[in-house]
Amino acid sequence: MTVSERFLKYVFYPTMSVDESTTVPTTDKQLVLGKALVEELLKLGLSDAHIDEKGYVYATLPANTDKEVNTIGFIAHMDTSSAASDENIKTAVVEYRGGDILLNKEQNIYMKTSDYPYLDKYVGDHLIVTDGTTLLGADDKAGIAEIFTMLEKLIASGEEHGTIKVGITPDEEVGRGADYFDVEKFAADYAYTVDGGALGELEYENFNASGATVTVHGVSIHPGSAKNKMKNAVTMAMEFNALLPALEVPERTEGYEGFHNLYKMSAETELATMHYIIRDHDKNKIEEKKQQFLKAAEEMDRIYGKGTVEVSLRDSYFNMKEVIEKHMYIIDRAKKAMADVGITPNIVPIRGGTDGARLSFKGLPCPNLCTGGENFHSRFEFVSVEAMEKITELLLQIVKNSVSEGRA
Repeated sequence: MTVSERFLKYVFYPTMSVDESTTVPTTDKQLVLGKALVEELLKLGLSDAHIDEKGYVYATLPANTDKEVNTIGFIAHMDTSSAASDENIKTAVVEYRGGDILLNKEQNIYMKTSDYPYLDKYVGDHLIVTDGTTLLGADDKAGIAEIFTMLEKLIASGEEHGTIKVGITPDEEVGRGADYFDVEKFAADYAYTVDGGALGELEYENFNASGATVTVHGVSIHPGSAKNKMKNAVTMAMEFNALLPALEVPERTEGYEGFHNLYKMSAETELATMHYIIRDHDKNKIEEKKQQFLKAAEEMDRIYGKGTVEVSLRDSYFNMKEVIEKHMYIIDRAKKAMADVGITPNIVPIRGGTDGARLSFKGLPCPNLCTGGENFHSRFEFVSVEAMEKITELLLQIVKNSVSEGRA
């Protein structure tokens, strides 16, 4: 089975995770794909493949060499973002010749080069797209497809290799993908998450991540007699948000610049609740951003009375650079494998996070590799068939090289 055929098969499994859920995994539909992946791994010959009670898929391809070789893990996640629908996905494979791409004639939906100028680098590639009404799910079903296709090719080739570990996680998109990952059972010396973007991306820096829940308490009264009596939580919530730095938001930042992002809000006169994510690569700067929230709450309380605004802060994950810098041979090996298969490495900071960030702090050094997709968490998500094929080669080369590289 080709990597694109495998990917298209996975796309039609709806696997959205849901932040508000208290179950593990957060949605039962992730388990459906997880069980199908186990069946596929068993057919490939990974006889210990299984899914645990939390929805994590594990499998081992035993070594076929007596040489001292590192045990390498490859990890991807099965869930998709809630940013757009995961149901009734309609895909198309477009041989891209340049210009805008018509995704949906009926609704007049185009993927425009004016919005996505980097489309130019895909001229000549075959792009898998949707009809512009749903996610595609390349984040991260492309990663799963690439790992599984690498395994199939490796087994068929009979080439010498060390022990390979496979891990497929649920709930990565809601920041819980590493919560119940059993690093001790996985027993890899190091791993790669295959969860990045464009071909060539190699990432070992990510945001430090925190979240803030801001609760604004108001007082309702008939608007006809509200003067000096009403405290409108809706407008006070807007006022609170205006106290935060206006330019430190995702749409105004790039590279190493951090941000806060109001991504969800519910509000009535008596009560308003706002949910933020807070991100920065620098640990000191993210602490400063959290302080901005506390200071804004103090100012609102000064104006409207004590207890008007409550801020709950929580840390989600940290910058894996702190761990990976102690194991830079893992990056060097990935860069060499890229060069061996004709990929130009592009080492960039992740403006987000992966399971690998938290796994690195749990004792499994785990940088991130590309998948060949772009525009993740969007109705305009796409993935290049040729890039997926090249990334499959890359994973295979990492495994092949490990035999000659020996144990680090």
